[in-house]
Amino acid sequence: MSRRSLRRRAVAIVAALTTTAVVLSACSMGSTAGEGTAVAVPELDPAQKVTIVFESYNYGLAGAWTDTFNTLIADFSKKHPNITVKAQKPQGNSPNPARDAISSVQNQSVAGSAPDVAQLGFGDFGFVVDQLGAQPLSALFGTDAVEAHFAERHPYASSVRTLGVSDGVTFGIPFVMSTPVFYYNADLFRRAGLDPDKPPATWDEVAGAARAIAARTGKGGVYIDCLTKSATDWGYQSLIRSAGGQVISPDRTTLSFADPAAIAVTTMAQQLVKSGGTPAFTQKQGYEAFTRGDMGMILESSSMQATFLGGAKDKWELRAAPMPAFGQHPTVPTNSGVALYIFAKDPAKQRAAWELIRYLTGNDAFTTIAKGIGYLPLRTGLVDDPAHLSEWARENRGLIDPNLDQLQRLEPWRSMPGNSYKQIQSNLMTAVEKVVYQGADPQAALSEAQRQSTRLMPAR
Repeated sequence: MSRRSLRRRAVAIVAALTTTAVVLSACSMGSTAGEGTAVAVPELDPAQKVTIVFESYNYGLAGAWTDTFNTLIADFSKKHPNITVKAQKPQGNSPNPARDAISSVQNQSVAGSAPDVAQLGFGDFGFVVDQLGAQPLSALFGTDAVEAHFAERHPYASSVRTLGVSDGVTFGIPFVMSTPVFYYNADLFRRAGLDPDKPPATWDEVAGAARAIAARTGKGGVYIDCLTKSATDWGYQSLIRSAGGQVISPDRTTLSFADPAAIAVTTMAQQLVKSGGTPAFTQKQGYEAFTRGDMGMILESSSMQATFLGGAKDKWELRAAPMPAFGQHPTVPTNSGVALYIFAKDPAKQRAAWELIRYLTGNDAFTTIAKGIGYLPLRTGLVDDPAHLSEWARENRGLIDPNLDQLQRLEPWRSMPGNSYKQIQSNLMTAVEKVVYQGADPQAALSEAQRQSTRLMPAR
């Protein structure tokens, strides 16, 4: 679907809904999705009972994730007694329920029973907007209302406000995300004769530290959790851009899997494995080893911070640093994470869904999520507010500061285009995994992945 088609779809939805819904003013009937204050969905009457389905992969993850989201939904229900939220995990059997998220919504949509609200990854953004039927929020509720939500007390960080926007239309509200954070075990640094107050600032320094940790402690040196098929490509895109390259052009029309930066990054990671600095671990084995204290360093999402703190408690000291650089190139953090989308077609359910999204991306919910899981709140002013996260921030200052700094200058995780976007992403990360962990030739493997994927790109 073209950008012009997206805009026509947003305007058409406004026109269709305004035949049955309350509109704030007669002049708003002529407004487009990206202009003015057109509102196509009426407010709920306080006595109006509405039930909505909220689908989130957090309900397939035991511990902090499910517990935190159960707390959030219970609190929302108290504040909105007329709205019943039925929470569910994605349909599917993947070990990581996030991998089932898109197919779950797609299959339910085909069956006519799509969830009313869903949490979906930014790597899926193009497909969610172009093919999956996400509703245009700025059309349904008015651009002014969407912007007012972002600008509430403790506004959204400016770098993330447009991550859910396509052609001037807001489809998703950014929810939970991270930049690549470099966590390390200060105790293993000391045992290896390294200074924990001076963490590696470049990947060359990481390689040296990893070899020292492996040789002197018998533990793993470093794990870069963005180099396997299961890790998707958000962190890998950050590494490539930090080395001066890109895997796809900014307009998402041209792939460059095998450019010099990609060769440099994958060769560096391959050498870490060959030298013994990085164990040949799966994603799960990598972060579990670090949690146990059996890995010196890891490049990871802050979603694992609470897990790492739990593993380190009374056993070893967890610290964090900015992601290392490639020589003199400035680092380019990309974002992991998800946005919240509405798929409901019924106006009452759409309004109830919007109320849930507003709550889940408000001050209280971000406070609960930061404390319970470790995700950095996108309303960054919360970390200085005594009523919300200032005490938590003081206790975790060294862990959150790198993420806070990187959040201010992040560049978007670019989704692959077309209906075959998942296969394109899979081709890339399968090639990266073969290079890093199986010793494949970087140029040959990445070039072949690019060749295969270019055939899957949508026609211009």
